[in-house]
Parts: sequence; C-alpha cells; structure tokens
Amino acid sequence: MATYESLIKIKGSVGDLVFYSLNGKNVVRKKSGFNKTAFKKSPSYEKVRQNSSEFGHCSKAGKTIRGCIEKYIKESGEPLLYQRFAKLMTAIKDLDTVSEKGKRTVQNGLITEEGMHLLKEFKFGEKENFSAGTYLSVENEASILNLDNRLSADEIVMVTIHVDLEAYTAEFFEEKASVKNEKEIRLKKYFQDDKLLLCFLVIKDKGKITHMGFI
Repeated sequence: MATYESLIKIKGSVGDLVFYSLNGKNVVRKKSGFNKTAFKKSPSYEKVRQNSSEFGHCSKAGKTIRGCIEKYIKESGEPLLYQRFAKLMTAIKDLDTVSEKGKRTVQNGLITEEGMHLLKEFKFGEKENFSAGTYLSVENEASILNLDNRLSADEIVMVTIHVDLEAYTAEFFEEKASVKNEKEIRLKKYFQDDKLLLCFLVIKDKGKITHMGFI
C-alpha cells in the first residue's frame, strides 16, 4: 500500500492497481491475487474451504448457545468472552470423529464424554464454575440438582437448553429456586431424554452471582 499526490483524484481500479481514500489520504495498492471462483472449485483450496466452513459453523454454534444465557454472560466481567467461547466450540468440534473434515460439528462433539467435559470446565470470566460435587440426577418427571456441600447459596437459577447446532436453533427454560438448608433441589423436566440438553447453572449468595457454568 502506498500514498500518492495528484491533481486528479482517482477512485477505483486501473489495470492491476486499486485507488481509494483512507483516513483522508489517497492510497493505491495492487489488486489481491484472490480468485473467488478458484476458492470455490480449485483442489488447492480444499483445506482452506474445509477450515472456513468449520470456522463459520463453530462461530454460529457458539452464538446460538450464548444467546440463551446472554444476560448472565454480561455478569461474568469479561467483555470478550465470546472469543474464548468460540475457541471452546472449535475444540469440541474437533472431537467429532464420525464426520469428514470440513463437515465436523459441535453437536457431534458434545455427545462425547470429553466434549461435555470441556463445556463444563469452561470458566465464565471472574465467576467460579462447579466441582464434581454439583451435579444433576434425572428422574422420570423431574431433575434433582445436588449442590456441593461447600457452596454457600440462597438462590439458584437453572437454564435448561435444547439446542440443534446444525440448524442453529435453541429452546430454553429458566427456573429459579430458593436454597435454604437443603442441598438437593427438585426442578422441572422440560425436555425428553433423547434430546441434546445443556444445563447452565447460576448460584447467587446474598443477591450476588458467585458461580456460573454448565453442569
């Protein structure tokens, strides 16, 4: 890229040069060698096409999940959390061993034990996530939230999310419950067992969020 001075101001292409204005200066650069047709069809771009397709998928999948818990993400104290979350989606997508490269999905990664473990390990900014002592057990008509004995809490919020990360759609229900002395809290069961469900838990103590994350 170079600047130029001329009585005649040029905008647009002349040969292999492109003229335009940038921050009040006249700038000229050579045209990019990128060829859109070659990108779509040339075998030499196959790996680039695969990476581009999966990157776009992970970005959309992360946005779909984040949209269900956006108001809590804002409480995390990390404005650029979405960037780390996108990397998490990529790591989970890499666990899809049933799809060919370029078509791997976050959804297939999440049905693996390791994929779900990565999601549960993700820390939302300055808020603590959960130890193995906090978990869900499922009955026919309800879910039982078991809280770690070391947690101090007066209220919990459970967001149950049913996601389709191939269609990028999600349904979710939010349920609040007061915590007294009990460490087992009975919650409603909103979706069938055969659906891919994500459970996001928020712990409040004296009105302040102390923990949040997937369990």
